[in-house]
Amino acid sequence: MAQQVTYIGTGRRKNSVARVFLVPGTGKITINKKSADDYMPFASLILDMKQPLALTETEGAYDVNVNVNGGGFSGQAGAIRHGIARALLNVDPDFRSVLKSAGMLTRDPRMKERKKPGLKKARKASQFSKR
Repeated sequence: MAQQVTYIGTGRRKNSVARVFLVPGTGKITINKKSADDYMPFASLILDMKQPLALTETEGAYDVNVNVNGGGFSGQAGAIRHGIARALLNVDPDFRSVLKSAGMLTRDPRMKERKKPGLKKARKASQFSKR
């Protein structure tokens, strides 16, 4: 029995971490053992996740299996997109120029700001009163 090739990529965004496995197949996307349509509530997030596959013209060539945890749906979709882009680099290093010019390989550094002492949230203070 021949061993099937699996390409692995890790993507991160906000508090989400996605472990992406690309396996040659028919283009089926599975997120946490559910289909992408069942897992993601918005079709726009699914389109956002598929961007690296569309850019490299490999949309029907690989099955995408994802383990993702942390954050909300938007952060998870961004993490999956980043993971797919990184896994595609393992498939073919020539995809780097296409993915890099589209900004798919850059990890989004925006995170939630920490709460400061004496404040209610990161920047929210109690109302100022002169007396």
